[in-house]
Amino acid sequence: MAGRALMRDKGQSLRRSRIAAAILTGVLIGCVFAFVLPHGLFSSDQPIQNRRIGKSGLQVFSSSCEFPERINMIKSDIASLSDKNAELNKQVKDLTERLRFAEQGKDHAQMQFLDMGEKHKAGPFGTVKGLRTNPTVIPDESVNPRLAKILEEVALRKELIVALANSNVQAMLEVWFTSIKKVGISNYLVVALDDHIEHFCKSNGVPVYKRDPDEGIDSVAKTGGNHAVSGLKFRILREFLQLGYSVLLSDVDIVYLQNPFDYIYRDSDVESMSDGHNNMTAYGFNDVFDEPAMGWARYAHTMRIWVYNSGFFYIRPTKPSIELLDRVADRLSRDKLWDQAVFNEELFYPSHPGYDGLHAAKRTMDMYLFMNSKVLFKTVRKDAKLKKLKPVIVHVNYHPDKLSRMKAVVEFYVNGKQDALEHFPDGSQ
Repeated sequence: MAGRALMRDKGQSLRRSRIAAAILTGVLIGCVFAFVLPHGLFSSDQPIQNRRIGKSGLQVFSSSCEFPERINMIKSDIASLSDKNAELNKQVKDLTERLRFAEQGKDHAQMQFLDMGEKHKAGPFGTVKGLRTNPTVIPDESVNPRLAKILEEVALRKELIVALANSNVQAMLEVWFTSIKKVGISNYLVVALDDHIEHFCKSNGVPVYKRDPDEGIDSVAKTGGNHAVSGLKFRILREFLQLGYSVLLSDVDIVYLQNPFDYIYRDSDVESMSDGHNNMTAYGFNDVFDEPAMGWARYAHTMRIWVYNSGFFYIRPTKPSIELLDRVADRLSRDKLWDQAVFNEELFYPSHPGYDGLHAAKRTMDMYLFMNSKVLFKTVRKDAKLKKLKPVIVHVNYHPDKLSRMKAVVEFYVNGKQDALEHFPDGSQ
């Protein structure tokens, strides 16, 4: 038994010696490899490459982050400078317009508005002047944000010329905007009533606005004649006034020879050209009605004035002005009426039992500056002195051969052809 135990101890001691020798041999081999191949058996440059890649990767990553940031900063600076430049240009235009009106001394509306908040004594005889101008409404851009942006770019001093047009009047529209460009007027806008006119205006560099689809308006706008289209303007103009802009509403059968904004007073809610053909008919007169059966009271005095032309008037953004548009548009929507007749009835009819009249201030334009075609062809062209006068506009409203007469007006006043108006009859044939 003791012999067997001794043999077992010797075997275990031998195994332990072998294991220790194997471990020692492995350590020695490892040390040799570590000395001979310090960077590994397969890729001696791997750590260096990793370090190089790491550094370049960081540089690329840093550059890729910094470059877009710099571009965005440059873009932001450019946008900021563009906005500042646009604002400065707008301020220059506004200051130029203010200077022009200050020189004219005609902007009574602003002066009267400043007085409205104060109470005054009546003052000496002959010095009292009543307020003729209503304050403007507070602009509401929520009415039509898209139109508001267009008007901000087109209008000068919150006013502009506006015309409605469809394809039926394209030829006259071209003469219309050509004359406007010739004068140098920039604050004008065409409300296109169909796609064709919109494209036509854009191709000719004419500011244009196409309304959003509206079945109630579009059916008339695209196919209607002059009177039908004229009725739409009272509905469409309302948005311009709500946005706080004064509008010089213009038909397209008009030739512009001077800038009308130089001759507008702005002291009334509505300032319109007249269909009158002399001082009496244009500005009003005392007409005596004779009824012999009344004996001693046979003569009755009446006040008369020829109608305002609903195809050319300046309207300010006031409550009476908007009420006027609403009244006219409402009546035209219910009955087949002539828009010009309704326009004048609402302006002039006084309050009486069962009817509340419109409390709007109105002014008649100078009939020789804002000239209708009856004045031109019946009077002016036959008078040597009046022929030397250069009107602001000529409105071919009395004659059906509008295009040919418009071209003749251009020939006479712009191109100096003295006989350009001669071959036309006074009226229509």
